[in-house]
Amino acid sequence: MAKAVFLSVFMLALISTGASAKDTRFWNLTANTITSLQLSPPGKNEWGRNQTENDRDHTVDHDERLKITDAEAGTYDVKFVDQSGRTCIVPNVQVKAGSIFSIEEKELKGCTK
Repeated sequence: MAKAVFLSVFMLALISTGASAKDTRFWNLTANTITSLQLSPPGKNEWGRNQTENDRDHTVDHDERLKITDAEAGTYDVKFVDQSGRTCIVPNVQVKAGSIFSIEEKELKGCTK
């Protein structure tokens, strides 16, 4: 009986892990917690909804991953605001369905406060 319960729990864990692995995610590799993150078609300044609303505390800490919704695969400009009040735009970020894309601190140029 214990083996059957263990096997059932193990199978459920695999199923739920597989489902979440298909989500498109942003990985915050900047130095600060992000409080707002939006996507726009390149060069258009047509910013979509704040993706941090997808997170329980509406922020993305350093080294945290955030589920991205309402965005098809493609190239985007990414605008974010972090907890220090810095606003940054990172152009031409590749977003692939079911994959993780990241922004690193060393990529940031021309951020404003």
